[in-house]
Amino acid sequence: MTAFAASQIPNHLIHEKSPYLLQHAYNPVDWYPWGDEAFEKAKKENKPILVSIGYSTCHWCHVMEHESYEDPAVAALMNKYLINIKVDREERPDVDKIYMTAVSAMTGSGGWPLNVFLTPDLKPFFGGTYFPPQSKWGQPAWTDVVTQIGKTWQNPEERKKMLAAGEHIAESLRKFAASAAAPVEGDATWLDAGFKEFEGVYDASRGGFGGAPKFPMPVYHNFLLRYYARNRPSPALRAPSPRMGEGQASPAFSLEGEGGRRPDEGKHALKMSVHTLQEMAKGGIYDQIGGGFARYSTDADWRVPHFEKMLYDNAQLAVNYIEAYQITQDPELARVARETLDYVRRDMTNPEGGFYSAEDADSLPSADATEKKEGAFYVWEKVEIMGILGDRSGEVVSFRYGVRDQGNAASDPHGEFTNKNILYIAHSIPETARQFNMTEAEVLDILADAKKRLFDARTRLPRPQTDDKIISGWNGLMISAFAKGYQVLGDSEDLGAAQKAARFLKANLYDTTSRQLYRRWRDPKSSSPAASGRGSMDSPPTTAGNDDVLGIADDYAFLAQGLIDLYEADFDPAWLDWSAELTEEQIKRFYDKENGGFFMTAPDQDPHLLVRVKEDQDNVEPSASSVAALNLLRLSQYFDRQDFQKEAEKTLKAFGTQMKESPRAMPQMLVALDFALTEPRQIVIAGTASAPDTQAMLKTLHAHFIPVKTVMLADGGPIQKHLAQKLDFLAGMRPIDGKATAYVCEHHVCKQPTADLKTFEKLLSVL
Repeated sequence: MTAFAASQIPNHLIHEKSPYLLQHAYNPVDWYPWGDEAFEKAKKENKPILVSIGYSTCHWCHVMEHESYEDPAVAALMNKYLINIKVDREERPDVDKIYMTAVSAMTGSGGWPLNVFLTPDLKPFFGGTYFPPQSKWGQPAWTDVVTQIGKTWQNPEERKKMLAAGEHIAESLRKFAASAAAPVEGDATWLDAGFKEFEGVYDASRGGFGGAPKFPMPVYHNFLLRYYARNRPSPALRAPSPRMGEGQASPAFSLEGEGGRRPDEGKHALKMSVHTLQEMAKGGIYDQIGGGFARYSTDADWRVPHFEKMLYDNAQLAVNYIEAYQITQDPELARVARETLDYVRRDMTNPEGGFYSAEDADSLPSADATEKKEGAFYVWEKVEIMGILGDRSGEVVSFRYGVRDQGNAASDPHGEFTNKNILYIAHSIPETARQFNMTEAEVLDILADAKKRLFDARTRLPRPQTDDKIISGWNGLMISAFAKGYQVLGDSEDLGAAQKAARFLKANLYDTTSRQLYRRWRDPKSSSPAASGRGSMDSPPTTAGNDDVLGIADDYAFLAQGLIDLYEADFDPAWLDWSAELTEEQIKRFYDKENGGFFMTAPDQDPHLLVRVKEDQDNVEPSASSVAALNLLRLSQYFDRQDFQKEAEKTLKAFGTQMKESPRAMPQMLVALDFALTEPRQIVIAGTASAPDTQAMLKTLHAHFIPVKTVMLADGGPIQKHLAQKLDFLAGMRPIDGKATAYVCEHHVCKQPTADLKTFEKLLSVL
């Protein structure tokens, strides 16, 4: 790869806050941020616009930058023919959604970097993703694309055709955005159809759904685990959970008995989810040394990942593993959840409590290297491992994690990991013990010590770049993960992390007067490589603030969800109040009053957007409409808000046709439907929050996976009084004979209260 000297003169991105935009601030391309200055220049000079969309940890975005945007000759062509705009898709998913939809319609595929060419009035007429510097892989050279578009635009007759194409595509986008199916009442058979669709694409040998590349897709597990809960047989009481530790055998969990409407399907839904989670945790997609998941696997075995780590993935996957652990009591699932939460707290949290967005796939292989490589921080040569661990431990680790003398990444599609090893669990603990004539305890001790030593050795390498912007919606997902981690795994530091993040967002990303939630915050003291791949340099000073990126519907929905989960962890009603406030604002700003569901943006959010779009699928992130529907149902139970209940029902009906015809496209909306179709359950613990008997009750509760419920604390004080203002039935709930007491209710009709843990567990086991 040719190396180009960085320009000494910054372009128009120099005053931006996005690490991605700052990476391009010293390109010789005359980049502009999305906004009036670029649009007016395009109209004044009558030039087409290139909108290039990516994000700071995008590997192929880096590749195209190095190959083309850093090349002065290529930049000269781009500056001659085009007005060039850079967009961070994580800051502006609304812009990305519009133009990704257009490019996908034009080409049949999409991805990042997304390069789309627009008329001066922002209508797309041509686009694609990565373009190489020379024609290959069936793709034209980037310089040929730029030159052809530039020269064609200069021909008046050809320009008319390009303008007409842009108008046609823009009109198609408008029709697509305005289209809406007739509302359809929800039906439980849609849940069964969703299960059947997942069953049809399930990889029974390696886990996952479909072939390579494989994405974790947390929303799939959200649905499958709830489908199991809806259809599970009556379970035997669970034994106390064993100590968590790598390689421990999974205790048997009962899937026998009667009582579920579709118990066999429920069992298989659980099997598909748990097996997939287990296979992912064994693979290279999971960081076997430091915890946390990469964005996806390039192969079907979860072995060769694309190494970037995204906050939204790790937040949602932590919840998947926690919930699967609740059902199975498999300590390996708890271990992966624990390590994932620890990774985020250690490497992805700023000093004030907010959670960073991502870590890059690429990094420098050594302190004196000048060129970044994908996965350099995570891959090993066997000689390195042997040198760090010595012969005995090195061979045990090599057997356990599939390390080979010539490397183990033969399926690497681009040959980037030649002679390198990506650690994955190749052999079980019993197999490893037999191989080396050791006890399993001896193997576990060697592995625990080796992981610490390899982790320490890795810390001496240059770390991948952290995208240190803080996105409110993704922080909401992570607040949910830490809150649920505290409930189930019992580490008070998880609760502290969730509380600190919520306070940070309230202080830095929310205007309490206008109720405006902002999407992005970035510390002006942050350092970030402004010229990716040319070493590290401090980004230029930025102005502290967040008022240039307004929150979208996802931000309101994801944060509102996190606050409900946080309330169910610490029972501070202020979190519920803020969640309700955010939900009210989400309805006010984003709700489609005509057709139902939530637009990504408010009507006046950006006048330059061609259309207001809705996210109509649950993908690597769930849609705002799906999350909001469930939030509305949960909050309606806490506040007796019939208006929230009705808005939830309208949202479910608005997506009814899609759930009915393509249920696998909206698994998180199916989760909300499952909640809506189930009799509301309230579980109230009457007792002092910090008292041991109250904590024992809560521990018993959180050992069970009961997704359709609300949890409340009747403390005899301000917490109880606050909720009793809306829920009359709470007022009279109190401990029996001074002991913490559980009230298990359905639709506010309660069974006999109990202060006995075994009786409480029996009540929970039939919910």
